[in-house]
Amino acid sequence: MTLSPTRRSTLGRKRDRAATDRAALHAVLDEGLVAHVAFVRDGAPVVLPTGYGRDGDTLYLHGSTGARWLAGADLPCCVTVTHLDGIVHARALMHFSMNYRSAVVHGTARRVTGDAERLHALRVIVEHLAPGAWDHARTPDRRELAATAVLALDLTEASVKSRSGPPSDDDADVAADLAWAGVVPLRTVAGTPEPAPDLQGHREVPAHVRDVRHTGG
Repeated sequence: MTLSPTRRSTLGRKRDRAATDRAALHAVLDEGLVAHVAFVRDGAPVVLPTGYGRDGDTLYLHGSTGARWLAGADLPCCVTVTHLDGIVHARALMHFSMNYRSAVVHGTARRVTGDAERLHALRVIVEHLAPGAWDHARTPDRRELAATAVLALDLTEASVKSRSGPPSDDDADVAADLAWAGVVPLRTVAGTPEPAPDLQGHREVPAHVRDVRHTGG
């Protein structure tokens, strides 16, 4: 399926960097771990980082029921996820850039009230952050569920933009051989798991933790 751009989700600049395939949107969201949620609270803009999870064309967000941004039933918002893949060094300073992949989603997130969907949403979020963890650790009890708010955001109105490859230097700067030019790749790498200091049993690192390698890059 293709993305259906709206006035808000149509790129204003560098339109050649836009993706049109909905699979590209899913890929950016699935590889990311942190989303930034932008909304207006008390007449002022607010941007907050948070964990998330995707199920089909629904993005789930969660937080404490005591959080002010989760106090209402619905939340008009904009959610972004960005991967920084490299720093682009050019021969001219104004051509320095970044290689990246980004997704921007517009819409009104609805408050999830049904117990079954809330539990499903939390599983989606946990499994996105730590695949295999839901069936390994204790599931939420009623008190924990009551203290947790969940929002669902439809992915209908979204855009994807990316840059890759070497610097785009002017021909004159290339010919003048002014300076080193190229790309410094970046990626997020998982380190060696560190057991909790109060761990008693379960000393062996489980496979779903041990097999995590890296994201990005």
